[in-house]
Amino acid sequence: MSDEPKRTPHRAPWRGHGARVPAMAPAGSRAATAGADSTVRRVAPSPLEPGATRDPYRTYRVLREEFPLTYDPLLRSWVLSRYADVAGALTDARFTHGHRPGDPPCAETHTDVDETELRDVAERTAFVLARRLADRPRADLVADFCHWLPAGTVAAAVGVPYRDMMRLVRGRAASALAGQCTAQIAVREKALAGFLADVLADPDQVAALRDAPAGLVARAWTESLRRDPPVQIVMRRAHGEIEVSGGTLPSGAPVALLIGAAGRDPERFRDPDRYDPLRDDPGQLTYGSGLCPAVALAGLEAEYALRALFRAMPRLRLADGFRPERTGVITRAPQSLIVRPGG
Repeated sequence: MSDEPKRTPHRAPWRGHGARVPAMAPAGSRAATAGADSTVRRVAPSPLEPGATRDPYRTYRVLREEFPLTYDPLLRSWVLSRYADVAGALTDARFTHGHRPGDPPCAETHTDVDETELRDVAERTAFVLARRLADRPRADLVADFCHWLPAGTVAAAVGVPYRDMMRLVRGRAASALAGQCTAQIAVREKALAGFLADVLADPDQVAALRDAPAGLVARAWTESLRRDPPVQIVMRRAHGEIEVSGGTLPSGAPVALLIGAAGRDPERFRDPDRYDPLRDDPGQLTYGSGLCPAVALAGLEAEYALRALFRAMPRLRLADGFRPERTGVITRAPQSLIVRPGG
């Protein structure tokens, strides 16, 4: 069998570069060694294969360990999965056609953000929403809380009446505050749902974070973004030939960055599958580190969501028999989070 993958010209115009990157197992890898003794050579798995949405992290592990650079016909792009490669590509100027809230170009746009005001509106909105759920026997925090809080904080920040908040998801008022980050309202919904699922699924985390200082909540939020990021795959394009783990990216090639795979890279994080807000090697790739309303609001919403929910519902817990399950390939989050407000 040839090492050159089958590619049609309209999908892979950089075909001549394929010999630089093994289409299957890179030389010296465990897969390549095993293939020497087998008549069937293993091919790289795809994040888009059937069943991957249930547990993409198994696929990510194989890609990180055995196929750090491979061409994925389903994604129609080259794939990077190791932390060093993904983190570098997110900020390297040689990769174009991408935007991440908090990166330098974004931060330069938002020089007049009043974080005190954002904190006030996030707190006020979270407590209003939490009080509306307190007397219910059951509630779905995804539909009844996470879906409303991100839009509600933007609404309050730009002076739009609470009853009109949902038009901000695609409205001009959100653009006035968040610029290119307007679409991040949906990402913040997913990120918040995942964060609450991580906390409520573990009674020890509930106890630790119930009255925790802001610093500890921020660490728990960062850890949730690392372990189960709301955006699993982002696309970039290589501007020139770029050396990465496993080979060379062709100039002009589309590149899929596996955020979910990078966040569980054992070369960067110890015990990467474990949710541990107190880890001494924190980090996340969903957001950049610069000042941006979308980034600031996401963290404030996480903080005040916990405070408001635990204050309005001191005995809040997951409903009997319910366990949060995340779904999705490009973006990923719990579709529901059924709780008993009264315990």
